[in-house]
Amino acid sequence: NTLESIGVRSQDWLDGFGGFCRFSGRTLYQALPAMRSRQVLRETARQFYEIGTRSTWVIMVTGVFVGAVLAVQAFPQFKAMGMVNRMGTIVNLSVLRELGPVLAGIMLAGRVGGGLTAELGTMCVTEQISALRAMGADPIRILVVPRFLACLLLIPVLAMYASFMGILGGFVTSVYLFGANPAEFWTTAAETVGAVDIFYGPIKCLFFGASTALICCWRGFSCRAGAAGVGQACTQAFVAACMTIITLDFFLGMTMNTLIGLIWGVQPKLI
Repeated sequence: NTLESIGVRSQDWLDGFGGFCRFSGRTLYQALPAMRSRQVLRETARQFYEIGTRSTWVIMVTGVFVGAVLAVQAFPQFKAMGMVNRMGTIVNLSVLRELGPVLAGIMLAGRVGGGLTAELGTMCVTEQISALRAMGADPIRILVVPRFLACLLLIPVLAMYASFMGILGGFVTSVYLFGANPAEFWTTAAETVGAVDIFYGPIKCLFFGASTALICCWRGFSCRAGAAGVGQACTQAFVAACMTIITLDFFLGMTMNTLIGLIWGVQPKLI
């Protein structure tokens, strides 16, 4: 019985993974050709507002307190080592490279991904997606591609905004709460932060946004009937998106650091 249960679960997982791969392949294949359609462009513009504009306040608050918390935790250690003048370095690099993009991605996986799954899941349960198929329309082209493009293009922009607000929060906390020198904060940051660091996070967020959109839309398309099915799909989508973001962050970080080392001949310095 135990082996049979393991086999059934493994088969279900493989079937689901195969379905997700086919779903992702169809979405990526239709992404560029679908942009020629006015209907797709109108829906994409609407998703820009839903995903971008309506997420601004969430990202702003998240970014500010990420930078503030980082400064609160780092300042005592840096003060003990006599390196308070390096607060600008650690705050800027940590927020730009890791904390800003990852936490922004996780917040958007909840705020944006949950909305995508709930909306598409409700359409699936009420058979609106089946109606589109019956009329000869492709639901992936009409429903998924605009949401995928909006997440792919806007989540990196939102991550940059989160990083900016995080740096601002770290600066205010370091200078006005702990008395760090503002000139030294920005001077050390300017010495160590380069163009690569600025675009490090947004590049990763391209993958975060694409994976979040695909996972959440797939869960919406494949949710079970009833309100419980939609709720379960939202939960599964959020968990899967967060795990994917954390996993991608590790592998993308390793890959990008290796590429930076090969191109510039040195690994990026933290201090």
